[in-house]
Amino acid sequence: MEQSGRHNPQCGAKTSGIDGAATIYWNDIDSSLFQHAAACNEGIITADGSIAVQTGKHTGRSPKDKFAVCEPATEGEVWWDNNGRLSRNDFERLDQDLRRHLQGKTLFVQDLYAGADPGERIGVRVVTEFAWQALFIRHLLIVPPRDELATFVPDLTIIGVPTFETDAARYNVRTETTIACDFTGGRILIAGTYYAGEIKKAVFSYLNYTLPAKGVMPMHCSANMTPDGTSALFFGLSGTGKTTLSADPARVLVGDDEHGWGDDGVFNFEGGSYAKAINLSAEAEPQIYAGVRRYTTVLENVVIDPESREPVFDDDSLTENTRAAFPIDFIDNASKSGRAGHPDAVIMLTCDAFGVMPPIARLTPSQATYHFLSGYTAKVAGTEKGVIDPQATFSTCFGAPFLPRHPKVYGDLLREKIARHGAKCWLVNTGWSGGRAGVGARMPIKVTRALLSAALSGRLDAVEMRTDRYFGFEVPLAVEGIDQRLLDPRDTWADGAAFDAQARELVAMFQANFAEFEAAVDADVLSAAPRLAEAAE
Repeated sequence: MEQSGRHNPQCGAKTSGIDGAATIYWNDIDSSLFQHAAACNEGIITADGSIAVQTGKHTGRSPKDKFAVCEPATEGEVWWDNNGRLSRNDFERLDQDLRRHLQGKTLFVQDLYAGADPGERIGVRVVTEFAWQALFIRHLLIVPPRDELATFVPDLTIIGVPTFETDAARYNVRTETTIACDFTGGRILIAGTYYAGEIKKAVFSYLNYTLPAKGVMPMHCSANMTPDGTSALFFGLSGTGKTTLSADPARVLVGDDEHGWGDDGVFNFEGGSYAKAINLSAEAEPQIYAGVRRYTTVLENVVIDPESREPVFDDDSLTENTRAAFPIDFIDNASKSGRAGHPDAVIMLTCDAFGVMPPIARLTPSQATYHFLSGYTAKVAGTEKGVIDPQATFSTCFGAPFLPRHPKVYGDLLREKIARHGAKCWLVNTGWSGGRAGVGARMPIKVTRALLSAALSGRLDAVEMRTDRYFGFEVPLAVEGIDQRLLDPRDTWADGAAFDAQARELVAMFQANFAEFEAAVDADVLSAAPRLAEAAE
């Protein structure tokens, strides 16, 4: 077996079960991995010097194919409604078969950190078959100083094998694609998918399991801060503007996707950005656009013009979920430390395609917990195959696929931290006004930015508020520089009765979704739910 690159010889290939490989490239730097990927025709080199790859039939995650080892240590800890059960024997059988499959292959191994807070940091070893996937995860996690590699010991080992398709009957899994998590043993196996986002989210899932027991809140959110270190958190599902709104040139970007909230403040889990690239433009998202068009950036399923080699960002023929992975320092105003103080603002983003939610609303801690557990947004035509009319989407804690524990665990942590540190809470709608999608218009990004700026600066603290008749939260009556009609969604509809009917329908959706959490939450959270009886008055 040929090996090259710095690594810990006391914790090498045999420790990770890959001692039968033909060649192992340990901890190659970005340019070396880029060169390997180009030499092996793993992707297309673009005019910008990025590499564009295609991930085949999987252009997104496969949450229904995610399993956790069920044994005495995990049986009472894992949220089994959200995670498939896998026996210890089935996991070990899959592990052994993957090791045999990797014998004689060329492999790329990266030893990286997850967690910018040294007190909560873990070592992550990622084993891949493809140089582009090693480059991808090197961009997204935190690269250790070279002199630390000689003593590196992983807390978590991820083995990603796209070319191995799982036999559902042999391993008692669902399909040929499997993500198998051994949370107590610190191992995650990914088989049958080329989509590299599975590797990134495997790290997040592991931290979502381990950190709550330490009193650290793991969060699917972006974060930015003022120059003096006061932070703001942005929760939101894909398409709500989480990355766009946190990349504010007037504030320092802490990170765009995954963070922890501990005793010392907020810290990024990652060292890179995994930005949506569909319809990306220099005008709307200048910082992200500049970061995407850089040497060694990895483009997933972005269409490339065959003659000019330019990315065609508005082409969704491969998928609407086009992505770009790059180091966070490709964004000019990104934090070098990945750390910030306790947040003074917690913002929950929704893209309401029904045109009911106001552009901004102030939440009490109980309302914030309710909306966090609800995790509402909506899909519109063109965002997913088969979606024609707007569809409500509820993903609890704004990240249900990544939650190994029951949502109540994360909801209780968030409420406790909001109360302890006095964070103000806001709901921001980046979706539609004047009617549902197809009738109304998308909320202008300039309006959203202006309202966020007013909230984060404290200018909204003293303005007069109204209580929303459907959801009970407070909405500003007027904000300087903002068309007053936009602040009350009903005023933007041509037919007020039609708005009322749509609003009552959305309230009913919230209530139906929250039914599964009612027995697990406190009375004050239940009291924050919208009420159809009150809305009908």
